[in-house]
Amino acid sequence: MRFAGLARTTKARAPMGLTRLACAAAVVLTAAGCGGGSTGGRAAEVPHLAAQQEIGASEGRLNLVIWAGYAEDGSSDKTVDWVNAFEKKTGCKVNAKVADTSDSMVALMKTGQYDGVSASGDASLRLVYGGTVAPVNTNLLKNYRDIPSFLKNQPYNSVKGQMYGTPHGYGANYLMYRTDKIPGTPPSWSIVWDKNTDAADHVVAYDSPIYLADAALYLRAHRPDLKITDVYELSQKQFDAAADLLKRQRSNVNQYWSNYLDEVQAFKAGDNYAGTAWQVTANVAKSEKAPVATTIPTEGATGWSDTWMIASRAEHPNCMYKWMNWITSPKVQAAVAQWFGEAPANPKACRYAAKGFCTQFRVGDIGFYKRLAFWKTPVADCGDSRGASCVDYSKWTQLWTQIKG
Repeated sequence: MRFAGLARTTKARAPMGLTRLACAAAVVLTAAGCGGGSTGGRAAEVPHLAAQQEIGASEGRLNLVIWAGYAEDGSSDKTVDWVNAFEKKTGCKVNAKVADTSDSMVALMKTGQYDGVSASGDASLRLVYGGTVAPVNTNLLKNYRDIPSFLKNQPYNSVKGQMYGTPHGYGANYLMYRTDKIPGTPPSWSIVWDKNTDAADHVVAYDSPIYLADAALYLRAHRPDLKITDVYELSQKQFDAAADLLKRQRSNVNQYWSNYLDEVQAFKAGDNYAGTAWQVTANVAKSEKAPVATTIPTEGATGWSDTWMIASRAEHPNCMYKWMNWITSPKVQAAVAQWFGEAPANPKACRYAAKGFCTQFRVGDIGFYKRLAFWKTPVADCGDSRGASCVDYSKWTQLWTQIKG
């Protein structure tokens, strides 16, 4: 079984540059991150949509929006195929559209042409508040009870106790560094934020507005006066402080990456010394003889947790529920996780995974999970006594445009 062959990109995926900023293509309510002041400063309401009550006969087709590597049919590697068996079992012919960014996923789902999506936390709330996805009836998901409670009813996959999908897999945004350039294991993210460090001018950062949360996470530990509690729920003062940190970092950044293969090559060439990466990036870099290691510093790290969500206008809802049952089954979870490079949501997958895989990806380790601040769409509603005074995603994208130039 191949470890994390495709990760979160396709081999041909080009650096997205400012394409991650195409929020206009995914306009929803203010709470979804792109509506300016359309709600007059008030927190947006979630559209009232009913969850499906039973799974009927297959409609014969299933149209998905996915991260590359989530619906393999043997075309990438003939030994990696969990789609054909699903089609034979259910009669649902899978048509998968690969999206290279969360913004692309939102835009594609809004066309109404797709039944479901493997959404990350920086897209899921936009889909929920925009009425693009429907609540999920977890009683219809036979593997749902096997998924740990710490992955369920989270701010990025539920609203007021109602699940809007089923957890699929998750991972950390690690600090990766070249062991020949950085002496010892960096204890802090300061190596990428401070001006004069061993990584100066050779810092690598993730190319997305959501990277602002990494700055907020660092400030949460080092600027207690800001009183940051949630790195995705920032007051204007907290947001401005994170923005200033990003702007100061700009001159030190050698590469903003979206394609993990580009990051691998830069680390191999010695152009990058330290910065944000996924575990799969380190695995590939190590397999290509790059002297790299990963760590989660004392401040913790951001992370991502993907959720299968069903479209509110799904033409093939029965096939989508059948897919959610299939993709969360232990054997399939093991296959996807090892190909993609992530922790499977269903820990029973470890029975079928290669030796050491689940240990490396910290499967079921709640202590590890709690050290991560998982991506979620920044919305105006702070979720506390501050009310609708937090900086929403539209402002995050505007800032990112300014920083990238």
